[in-house]
This record gives sequence, structure tokens and C-alpha cells, in this order.
Amino acid sequence: MALGALVVALAAIGVMLHQQQRTRADVLALSQRSMHALAAQRVVARGEAISVQLADALVNPLYYFDLDAMGSVVRNVLQQPDVVYVLVFDPSGNVIHDGSNDIDAYGRRMDDAFAAQAIAARGRHMQNDGRLLDVAMPIRMGEQRLGGVRIGYSLDSAIADESAMTVAMAAHLDRIARRDLWTIGAVLMVLIAMGAAIALTLQRRLVRPVRELADAAQQIEAGNYAVVVPVDGRQDEIGELVRAFDRMRDSIARHDRDIRRIAYTDPLTGLANRLALREALDLRLLEMQGASGRLALLFADVDDFKRVNDTLGHDVGDEVLIRFTARIAAAVNAQGIADALLARFGGDEFVVLLQLPEGSAQDLRRMAQTLAARLVEDVSQPIDVQGRDVFLGISIGITLFPDDAATAGMLLKNGDIAMYHAKLAGKNRFSVYSLAMDQALERRVHLEHELRGAWERGELSLVYQPVIRMDDGGLAGVEALLRWEHPELGAIAPSVFIDIAEQSGLIDVIGPLVLEAACREARHWQQTYPAARSLFVSVNVSPRQLRSGQFAAEVEAALAVSGLDARHLHLELTETAVIGDETRIGDLLAALRALGVKVWLDDFGTGFSGLSHLRRVPVDGVKIDRSFVADVLRDPDDLALTTAIISMAHSIGITVVAEGVEKDGQYEVLRDRGCDLGQGFWFGHPVPARTFDGQLGAAGSPRTHGA
Repeated sequence: MALGALVVALAAIGVMLHQQQRTRADVLALSQRSMHALAAQRVVARGEAISVQLADALVNPLYYFDLDAMGSVVRNVLQQPDVVYVLVFDPSGNVIHDGSNDIDAYGRRMDDAFAAQAIAARGRHMQNDGRLLDVAMPIRMGEQRLGGVRIGYSLDSAIADESAMTVAMAAHLDRIARRDLWTIGAVLMVLIAMGAAIALTLQRRLVRPVRELADAAQQIEAGNYAVVVPVDGRQDEIGELVRAFDRMRDSIARHDRDIRRIAYTDPLTGLANRLALREALDLRLLEMQGASGRLALLFADVDDFKRVNDTLGHDVGDEVLIRFTARIAAAVNAQGIADALLARFGGDEFVVLLQLPEGSAQDLRRMAQTLAARLVEDVSQPIDVQGRDVFLGISIGITLFPDDAATAGMLLKNGDIAMYHAKLAGKNRFSVYSLAMDQALERRVHLEHELRGAWERGELSLVYQPVIRMDDGGLAGVEALLRWEHPELGAIAPSVFIDIAEQSGLIDVIGPLVLEAACREARHWQQTYPAARSLFVSVNVSPRQLRSGQFAAEVEAALAVSGLDARHLHLELTETAVIGDETRIGDLLAALRALGVKVWLDDFGTGFSGLSHLRRVPVDGVKIDRSFVADVLRDPDDLALTTAIISMAHSIGITVVAEGVEKDGQYEVLRDRGCDLGQGFWFGHPVPARTFDGQLGAAGSPRTHGA
């Protein structure tokens, strides 16, 4: 029996040697084709990335016709490998810059074989003739097309690399073949040793039931609990041992199933959990090593889910998550990818894996974007929970293997970064990972680090913009605006650092400091200058502050410390801070108004529901968004809408403030239509407290252009 096994093994080794030679030839042919495609793809991928970056970099130089700046940008690209030419052209196809110092081709119309399609291209356009790749990209500022840029890549180096790699592959296969000869020899020796051991074992008589139990024990140890234990009717000690072993096998199998279910399944949704996802992702990436399979990872996070738990309770939150899971699973199943995996990664985080096998002609990137768009749409639909509609969104980050990363850890990291970018872009949307997101995240993390302690270091300060009565031009109050002057980075835009403070939770620390400082300054002006005795101060409030259970106490503390009367404090909140939680926010604002604090709705008219919120949220005033005020002189629709807002607000006893008044005509139109208060550069720019103090001391009130 052992000799027969050896003969079969030797025959198999001979077949392996023959098959090795055939495989070598097949691999060389396949690798040559693959390397040709990869070489071309490498140049195309580089051209795609550089063309987008170059077009973005040339917007301002082209707009301002800054030839020096154009030349600097173009020469940087010309220095890159394989780049033959870079041409910047106007919408008519005339060359503006070619990267040379004298711009030899300036004003010359492009007439080469690729020129016509490059000039007419509405987006990125690629052409090649086998030796040269031409990448054209239009340059736009908003909807205006300023011109375009073309980059020419030589494919000669890619073809040369392909030939070199083919030679290296052949040499490598030869080394593998020689190494395999030694391996086969070692296998042969192992087979001979195994044959001798088998022959020796067969010469010894073992008790059959004990031997079979040993085999079964090995199977169970390896995790094969379906192994059959040979149970018979023997009534001796051997029979009892076999039956006891069979019962033990069943018990171990049952416990293993329970442990695996607990370890790899999310108990709430029944989906695969983080551990199961990570193991599945590692396995799929291992299987695709050296193959051309592709995988997309969608990292999804439910927007503002904490608000559901905080306002409705964790039981309702769990029910909402189960409903969300059903919607996500339905959308994934509708995609029609057999190997798709949906897992719950964390509390309100989900991950979807989409995999295409080697040789598939489907566009995985487009497929992932289609699924993400459907998830955003499906999840945004209201969920009826206990008779109440719950509105939530979902932010999704998409990353691809092998385009973006080669390991499971990097894929999850990139997906998380892309998801975070989607949240920063406004939530309830998806974003595809790019290297620029890494850089933006690093800058954001740096700014968050610098923002900590910025108030104590004196980098954060308040400026004040006057709010004027429209009827007589007198000073009614001021709006306190936060500014950040970094010692190295300079002035940081409020839209940037306020968002960072909101996302990181730093607003919980900065907000009360701003509120107290503004109240103190307003009280100082009231006590110092007669013209400012009735002056109010308005302070912007972020959505996070409103949802904090300490906000009402913070307002009372600021008023008590500063001595400012509550009626001289106006709190400004945006419509988006109210949406989805009108009942709780309404109760909070009602309590503040009972103290005497005024509540204004900022950026009015740009939100989702507009005037409908005035029926559900108690406010004392609305600030017409500057986008309407800017066009009241030339857009009849904006004028009509502004007039309607003023009339409707007055009909229910609400004060109307116009933001962004920058022209005399705007002031007159708004005054004639009964607008109560105005604010904007026409009345005065935001100034530090000391400057505003000087204006009050010099003239009794800040000078305004409109009165």
C-alpha cells in the first residue's frame, strides 16, 4: 500500500515538472500583456491626477492673466518624468503659455492632431497615438470657462519599462523553476519518509475504536465538529468511551456556534460586527494579492444620531438603527453584487464591501457611487417611530483597492477620512477618497490643536458690528463676532475655525467665554456713554450649544456676572440648528425669553422650512439673509420675497433685521418697506471693542454711511 502511494507521488511529481514548463511560458505571455496595460494605466492615472491639480492651480493666474505665475506652475509640471509639453490656451485655442521663458508659441493657434478635441473638451479628455498621450482639461472659474491646459506624455519610457520588466520576469521565473526542483526533491524525501512511517504503523496492530477516536479528536481540534464518531453497541469500557466522546463532540460544537455568533455578529442588527468585517477584509485582500480583482469600501456614518438618543432615548435609538439597517441592506441587495458584505462597524457606523472578480468589465467606482447615492436618498426618508417622524441623514466615504490602499487598515482609514470629508461638506452626502483629503485633514487637526487654548493666549478676540435703526439711522445695538489671529498662520476665517470648534466640541468651552465677554462689553458701553444706554448685543449660538443641557445656565451666568439686563442680550441661531428638534429647542428658547432674552433667527430664508419655523419656535426677530438684500435693487423676485418677509414678520409681531446692507439704494428700499433694523458695511465694518469704544466717545455713536 505504501509503495503504491510512492509510485503515485512520483508520477505526480513528473506531471508537476511538465506543467511547470508550460506555466512558465503562459505566465510570461500573460505578464507581458498585463505589464503593457499597467504601464499605460500608470501614465493615464498620473495624467488624470496632474491635469486636475494643474487646472485648479491655473485658475487665478489665468483669470488675472499672470504669465509669470502661469510659467512657474507649467515649468514645475514640465520637469516631471515623461512630460513632453504643457500648453495653456484660451477658449479659442490660442496658446497663452508653453512653459518657455520667452513663450515662443504665445498667440499661436494649436493645429496639431489632438488640438480640435482638446479645445472642444468640456471635461478631462485624453487622446493617444500609441507613442504620445495628450491630456486636456478645461480651466473654469465657477460656470465661466477661462481656457484650458494640455499635457503631453511620452509613452516611450512606459514601453521601455514594459520590456525590462518582461526580461526580469523571465529571469525570475527561471530562478523559481530552479528553486522548485529543490523543493520537489525535498517533497520526494518527505514522501519516502511518510511511506516508511505508514509501513511501520501498519505493521503494528492498534485497537480500531481508539484509533478512530484519535482521528476524530484531531478533526474536532481543527474545528471540524461535523466529524462522525463511530458509535456502536458495545457495552464494555471502549463502548462507554466512544459514547462519552460523541456527547462531548456535540456539546463543544454547540458552544462553538454560540461563541462564534456572539463574537462575529452584532447583537442589535444581526449584521457582521467589526471583528467579522476585519477578518473578511483581510481574507479578501489576501485572495486578491497578485490578481486583478477590485474592491470598494463604503464607510457610512449616520448624521446627528446622538440627537435621537439624547432626545428620544436609547430604546428609540435602537429601533431607528434597526430600521436604518433594513434600508441599507435593501439598497445593497438591490445593487446585485453577490459578494457584497454589510457590517455594523460601531454605534452608528456601517461598512459595505463591494468586490468584483478578476476579469470583470464593470466599473466598480461608478457602482460604489451609485450605491452611495441611493443610500443617501433612502436613508434621508423619514422614519416613523412611535408615531413620530425622525429625520436623519447619512455621510459616506468611498475608497478603492488597489487604487487608494493595499491593506485593510489603510482602506478603513481612507474610508473614514472620506466620510469625515462628506460631513464637513454638509452631511447627508458621499465623498470619494483622494490624497488631498489626507492633507486637508492634517491641516484641520493642526488647526484644532492650535485652537485649544487660543482664547487664553489672546489669539481669539471679539469685534463688533453696529446694528442701526432704519427709520432714523440711530445706533440700536451691536453684533459680537469672533475672530482668530494666529501668530504664524495669520487670520483664520471664521467659517473654518467655528466649524472646527463645533465638530471637536471646543465650542462648549469657547461659547460661554464669548457670551460673557460680549455681555461685559455691552454693559460697559451702557454705563459709560449716554447714547448707548439702550444698546443691545447679539451673540451667535451654534447648534451644539443649543443641544447642550447647560446652555440656559450659561446664559444666566453671563448675565449675572456682567450685570447686563436680559432684554439687552439677543441670541442668534440658524434655522438648521432648530430643524429636527423643534420641540426641545422651542422649550429652551421659551425659557430664555421668559428671562427677557431676545431670540433672533439668523440667515432667514435660506433654510429648509422658512416661515414654517416661526409657528413652532418662539423668536423675537428674523435676520433676512444677505443674499436677498444684495439683489433687492436688480432682482424683482428678491425684492418681492424680502417685502413679503417683512410684512409677514410684522403681522405676528416679529422684528426684521436686514443683513449685508452695502449701498445707499438698499438702505432706502428696505427703510421704505418698513424694515426695522439694518446691518452691513454701509453702516460700519466690524471693529475691535477698543475702536468701537473710541467711536462712542468721539461722536456719541459710530459714524454710519446710511444715516
